[in-house]
Amino acid sequence: MTIPTAGSTGQEVLRPHAEQSFAAELAALTAADDRPRPPAWRLSPWAVTTYLLGGVLPDGTVISPKYIGPRRLVEVAVATLATDRALLLLGSPGTAKTWVSEHLAAAISGRSTLLVQGTAGTAEEAIRYGWNYARLLAEGPSAAALVPSPVMNAMEQASIARIEELTRIPSDVQDALITVLSEKTLPVPELGIEVQARQGFNVIATANDRDRGVNELSSALRRRFNTVVLPLPASEDEEVDIVTRRVAQLGAALELPPVPPAAEEIRRVVTVFRELRSGQTSDGRTRLKSPSGTLSPAEAISVVTHGIALAVHFGDGQLRPDDVAAGILGAVVKDPVADRAVWTEYLEAVVRERRDWAPFYRACREVSG
Repeated sequence: MTIPTAGSTGQEVLRPHAEQSFAAELAALTAADDRPRPPAWRLSPWAVTTYLLGGVLPDGTVISPKYIGPRRLVEVAVATLATDRALLLLGSPGTAKTWVSEHLAAAISGRSTLLVQGTAGTAEEAIRYGWNYARLLAEGPSAAALVPSPVMNAMEQASIARIEELTRIPSDVQDALITVLSEKTLPVPELGIEVQARQGFNVIATANDRDRGVNELSSALRRRFNTVVLPLPASEDEEVDIVTRRVAQLGAALELPPVPPAAEEIRRVVTVFRELRSGQTSDGRTRLKSPSGTLSPAEAISVVTHGIALAVHFGDGQLRPDDVAAGILGAVVKDPVADRAVWTEYLEAVVRERRDWAPFYRACREVSG
């Protein structure tokens, strides 16, 4: 088990936390930030926004962009966390909701690990508190037997708590948040005490819009959140930029050998995903059927990273059409019948007609069988 420490760079772990990966940028922003900070915040709202969107500090330090999208959305999200309202990041799967929430928590609290992962089996103890049952049976209810949840820890430590996939959590468990978000307290009736949130505490929750209807938020809980909808990238160039940056970061983290620039294949993957997602070709001349998958930037990043691994370990080290073809097929065809028909139609009606895509067409035909 690896326990992150204050001085850890996180380089020895597969996926370092945001505050570990970007510790140097956070330190540079802290040194340069002379603007007012909300209580217990490590950075001012301006510096948090700069950390998310990137920029150049007066001393020349370059802050890399963590999120590429509308600036106003990030400003609204940061401003929400400076108030007493919680933040709900809503959007399609793969629109960087988790990524944004992690970096917001890292920039504001210096810690992104106070996390509750929402699932259909998430119990109320994950949001409130649990018990060390061996100690509870031996000693009875006591503070020593109490096991605080990430939310309780965040309240006591004036930090940001993160709740992933809020709408996957059963409705009765969701409602445990109402008192926390409205009264800023968490009663522990077994001990006759309550935990009061310190200034700086807040909650960032994420939810997929495709999960609507699974466990809808009650109106009482919904009123405690300000909702920010993260959109899919507006343009092909923006999406190519996102995929290129994230693939480079993942490649470095996985220590994949460097490959020559793969702009052509990245743009091709993005084009395929955008056309199938939107239901029409990029020139608007041909209507297409859309598959059941989301084909988000996150999936494009996965396809390209997998292709690079194929290229460096089994190819000539250069990302080529046959390295991404299998990944695209796997991303598009989730339903073996309906999605395969969509993919075959796209392959024959669109890809085959593009002369400069001939190697890609042949690679796709080979893996499609």
